[in-house]
Amino acid sequence: MRRSSQQRGVGDTIRFRTTFHNTIYDVFKARGWKETESDTDWDVAWVDTGWIRENFDTMHLDDHQRINHFRNHYELTRKDCMNKNLQRMQRQLKREDKLEEAAKYDFFPNTYTLPVDYGLFVEEFKSHPAGSIWIMKPIGKAQGKGIFLFNKLSQITDWKKDARWKPDNPQAETYVVQRYLSNPLLVGGKKFDLRIYALVTSFSPLVVYLYRSGFSRFSSFLYNTNKSGLGDTYVHLTNVAVQKTGPGYDAGAGCKWPLRSLKLYLIGKFGVPATDKLFYEIQELIISSLLAVQKVMIHDKHCFEMYGYDILIDENLKPWLIEVNASPSLTADTPSDYELKFGLLDDLYTLLDVENKFGGALEESVGGYDLIYNNGPIKPDKNSCYTTKLGCFDDRVRQLKKLHKAHAKRTAATG
Repeated sequence: MRRSSQQRGVGDTIRFRTTFHNTIYDVFKARGWKETESDTDWDVAWVDTGWIRENFDTMHLDDHQRINHFRNHYELTRKDCMNKNLQRMQRQLKREDKLEEAAKYDFFPNTYTLPVDYGLFVEEFKSHPAGSIWIMKPIGKAQGKGIFLFNKLSQITDWKKDARWKPDNPQAETYVVQRYLSNPLLVGGKKFDLRIYALVTSFSPLVVYLYRSGFSRFSSFLYNTNKSGLGDTYVHLTNVAVQKTGPGYDAGAGCKWPLRSLKLYLIGKFGVPATDKLFYEIQELIISSLLAVQKVMIHDKHCFEMYGYDILIDENLKPWLIEVNASPSLTADTPSDYELKFGLLDDLYTLLDVENKFGGALEESVGGYDLIYNNGPIKPDKNSCYTTKLGCFDDRVRQLKKLHKAHAKRTAATG
């Protein structure tokens, strides 16, 4: 499968191909780009991971074409692969006697892949106090589907009795099982987690941008770990797909809170130093997870990836990585959610500079995106009282005007 040999000229309208008709489609149309149904004759493509799996290896892309997934994105976004790569990186650093760096990989709970690791898991389970809570997650599902909690081995008997469940049966549905983080930080007595967006424009070298804005997702009911309530997904799972089916859900208000609002709340409760430390550790967590997969990723100059990180904060203000999404939801629940996602995607394509307005320059900030890693970590701004801009005020429109003005000056100076 080969794209048309016709090259895009300067000033030509960008042609886009997408399998989605939500916010990303609106962004493309708002930029004045033209839709094409062709699988090959496009300038930018935003497609699902299934499309990548079916088509990418048979394609030849021209230099300017950009697509929103790397071939083996699943090394970080599939739950079992993520755990495998994080553990491998931790072991490697210990072998190299880089103990300080290895100690940074303490942001994910002990995890086992079932059915393969069932025997090892049973040994681990028995080593913990009776009544300890565990969580099971199918590796290939999203939006909270198939997840359940348990505190007795007998409670997974029905799952284990499934006719397909055999360690040597390739058709057995794979799960990960891990200790449930039962001491989350609560706001108003309710559990929440964070959705953070990270953009990788290259794995060789590693180049990472972090979007300032994000949101926290809340459960609708007061948190508890009562044995009788372990099956109550409205208490334990913060996924919007789960919460919006609950009794009394307010579709107008939703169940999200802007990341900046949460940060201001935490500053008010715990102070600036503790809150800044937490948000910087979240940024470090994201970088560490990407470094763990850097060497196994198939780098391709045509590819980029906008990851959706799900992070839980415990009562000690320690961040934990729950999972990483290759296709974070771009469907908006409320007007504020739409504004966030539209800006997120519009800034992304300004940053990628597919229209060649900035001459391929690597900018430190573009709209709401801030460069945090470029073949090495970006040092914090010495003039700021914060070590990370994550969760800070995002005046993306003003920043974009400043960016265009600076580029115009550079162009005039060199022209």
